[in-house]
Amino acid sequence: MKEASVLIVAVILAAWLVWNLWNLFHMAIGLRNGSWRRAMWWTRLCSVALCAGLALWIRGVFGEGLNVRETCLFVHHERYDAAYWDSHAEEFRKVFPLHNKCNAHYDLVPAWINPAIVTCAVISLAAVAVLLWFGTTHLTRLTGKENQS
Repeated sequence: MKEASVLIVAVILAAWLVWNLWNLFHMAIGLRNGSWRRAMWWTRLCSVALCAGLALWIRGVFGEGLNVRETCLFVHHERYDAAYWDSHAEEFRKVFPLHNKCNAHYDLVPAWINPAIVTCAVISLAAVAVLLWFGTTHLTRLTGKENQS
């Protein structure tokens, strides 16, 4: 059962990735022909930003492997401090901000990951705000037309 649910999630994420690649194409065209003034363009922007943020988060969490000690020693040639890691384990297990340190001076999560995730979240929130503005504008126009009749 667990394998089936993992497969379903993988298929959904793959379909979302393909849809977002298609959205990137349409967003570029929309910048030229002015369709950025429509709600669908902002929906696409929100979806692309969320997908990119999720991909960045996954990169930050799983990008350096699951065995921290071996990754520090053999990939990055950094000393692994088990006492430091154990004393800060709660911080390293948080969902955000992402950290996974070999020692007090070297983090396996690149420094650009956390700001990039925040940027994607801000872009998606801005797109949602514009979509809400489109929706309220549409509703006020509908009620204005009803009052004129």
